[in-house]
Amino acid sequence: MQRDGTATVGGGAGVALRSSLRAAAEHEWGALARAIRSGLRGRGLAAMPLTICATLAILAFQVWQQSPRGAAIVEQVGVVRASLPLGVALSRTPLSLFVPAPDLPVWGAALQVFLVFGIAELTLGRVRTLAVGYAATLAGTMYTRLGTSMGPDRFFGLSYSAEFVRDTGPSVAVVALAVCIAWRYRALVTGALVVASMVAEALILPNMAGAEHLVAILTALTVALGAELVQRQTRRTTAALNAVLLVRRRI
Repeated sequence: MQRDGTATVGGGAGVALRSSLRAAAEHEWGALARAIRSGLRGRGLAAMPLTICATLAILAFQVWQQSPRGAAIVEQVGVVRASLPLGVALSRTPLSLFVPAPDLPVWGAALQVFLVFGIAELTLGRVRTLAVGYAATLAGTMYTRLGTSMGPDRFFGLSYSAEFVRDTGPSVAVVALAVCIAWRYRALVTGALVVASMVAEALILPNMAGAEHLVAILTALTVALGAELVQRQTRRTTAALNAVLLVRRRI
């Protein structure tokens, strides 16, 4: 009898634990999962043309830059350094997002883009995905110029040698989009983990990439909060106009 009672109690505890985990997962990712399913329904990969193009661009740039001639062309069209004139750096910034670091596994960058860009395209929309990704990349480019001019002795400054470091890759855009997705669908634990990991990276390995990831987080939060404020104000203005029109009709 005792064994049966113990088993019953243990089974009940297991059921309660599974139920709690399901409830927590639903609270954290339920809305996001439903948005992803809704975006994919009936279309599959055809619902993610931006993501597919971005992933293929990363793979193409990686293949291209493996040859001396291709590397020279990639350098001219998509490689940004803080030492470049501002106009040149800005003209290369859009494509720099898709130029992977030659010394890192390209499959990691491609997989990051496919997953995060894909989720963003399905849930935030194509235009917003592109806008957030480019805004974060541009913010990182501008920060690098400012950080190297500040020098390593000032808070959030960079070493002077960072001025000549190649500043390319999709990681900044990926971080910004992950934060925006987490904020939009209130996956706050996931968003907190992303932020905490990026802060830990910047503290453990203080370099240009880590600092740019923090800039990406700030950019994403600014965009997300700004979009929410605009939406709220738009709803209030619309409600006020509707009330005025209703009063005039009655008069």
